[in-house]
Amino acid sequence: MTSGFVASIDQGTTSTRCVVFDAHGRMVALSQQEHRQFYPQPGWVEHDAAEIWELVRVLLPEAIRDAGIDPSQVSALGITNQRETAVVWDRHTGKPVHRAIVWQDTRTSGLLPRYAAQAAFITDRTGLPLSNYSSAPKLRWLFDHHPELAGPARAGDLLFGTMDSWLVWNLTGGVAGGRHVTDVTNASRTMLMNLDTLDWDEDLLAIFGLPRQLLPEIVPSICDVGTVADPVPGLRVTALIGDQQASLFGQTTLDAGEAKCTFGTGSFLLFNTGTQPVRTDGGLITTVAHQQQGQPAVYALEGSMAVAGALVKWCRDNLGLIRSVAEIETQASTVTDNGGCYIVPAFAGLYAPHWDSNARGLIVGLTGFVTKGHLCRAVLESTAWQTRDVVEAMNRHAPVPVSRLMVDGGMTADNLLMQILSDALNVPVLRPMVAETVALGAAYAAGIGAGVWPDRRALRQHWHLAGEWTPNWNDRDRETACAGWQHAVDAAIYWGRRTGDEV
Repeated sequence: MTSGFVASIDQGTTSTRCVVFDAHGRMVALSQQEHRQFYPQPGWVEHDAAEIWELVRVLLPEAIRDAGIDPSQVSALGITNQRETAVVWDRHTGKPVHRAIVWQDTRTSGLLPRYAAQAAFITDRTGLPLSNYSSAPKLRWLFDHHPELAGPARAGDLLFGTMDSWLVWNLTGGVAGGRHVTDVTNASRTMLMNLDTLDWDEDLLAIFGLPRQLLPEIVPSICDVGTVADPVPGLRVTALIGDQQASLFGQTTLDAGEAKCTFGTGSFLLFNTGTQPVRTDGGLITTVAHQQQGQPAVYALEGSMAVAGALVKWCRDNLGLIRSVAEIETQASTVTDNGGCYIVPAFAGLYAPHWDSNARGLIVGLTGFVTKGHLCRAVLESTAWQTRDVVEAMNRHAPVPVSRLMVDGGMTADNLLMQILSDALNVPVLRPMVAETVALGAAYAAGIGAGVWPDRRALRQHWHLAGEWTPNWNDRDRETACAGWQHAVDAAIYWGRRTGDEV
């Protein structure tokens, strides 16, 4: 093991972090800043990719300075990112041609019926359900509504990527020779990569009418990506990995049968299935977990839930129900149950395992008895019940059931939520000392790529338990509460179909 430090860029949905870790996996510095969210129409979510790049230019050298080290002591840099968010930019000017269309965005709902006949084929090739979640429909929408981009795209003057591609291109030189790459985990979320060949699929490109020259080169998650030219010249980028896959790595859930769930803006549960992809009936995503240069890819099943922490922020910012995110736990602790109230946060439709883009968010079961405390408790319970839906779907397809759940992300600071989660799932819930395992996972992957750690097994010694919750509910109470949730979900789906509106 070398004595070097490892840095990571964690480019998330609401903010960007740059973090420095030492060779023992301990965080020694963190710089973070939020970026703007744009909502030009209902259901539309956009980011300014240029703003995000400028944040990275500030935060990366700041984190290294705060660590009190010289850049020469940083052995490697790993990059992790929000995944399906689509960026298209001009290779000659380096400027995005449109705001980034974010993974949560639902503008493509009306476009999806165009591909309904090929839905089964698409899912078989990619492991993804046909939904507005993935990048390909976002790209198709962009070219449909901005036809002037088609010619430059075919001529190779435009470049597409998820946020990892955009950042690497800028970090490694931009218009002066920046590398246009993505890794297998991010490529697997575009709906354009063949899950078996790990390459762009010509049939899928034809279905969506997209030119191959627009796309980045696909590389392993752990490899020699390139050398940073700006803002910290000389750093070696040795890992690219999607945020949820990074979390799986950071939790050291590296063997088949191990699962983790990250609770952030959304909630994402990944179950390691080893070197063979496990395909399902469409309720879950089959995805690449990671790949190291010269080794077979490791796969995972994923259950994606669009709204988790975002619901808490909605209660704060839109309703004024609470004054801070932390207050949700305080208010929810004033009651012992939800008072019969359920909240289904289908702001962007329902993701796994339902995949209904037209479902609408609902608050049901209101009576005069319900208080602010009950509503806050229902907010927390909605995350737990969504997770239970995904776990039950995983248990139907995985070779072994989920027997415990490793958790991470900002919401895990809420101890009441963790207890409700254990009660709903009826399994132990374990939280590590380092809750922000996305950044840690990117650093681990980069460190392996640079030789800071000899292999993935060496990482397990750095994992330490911070908290554990075990179930308290009896089976009858659990099933009664779950039945109420299922009725609420049915109502959200019915509401979307009855109104005929799209999210």
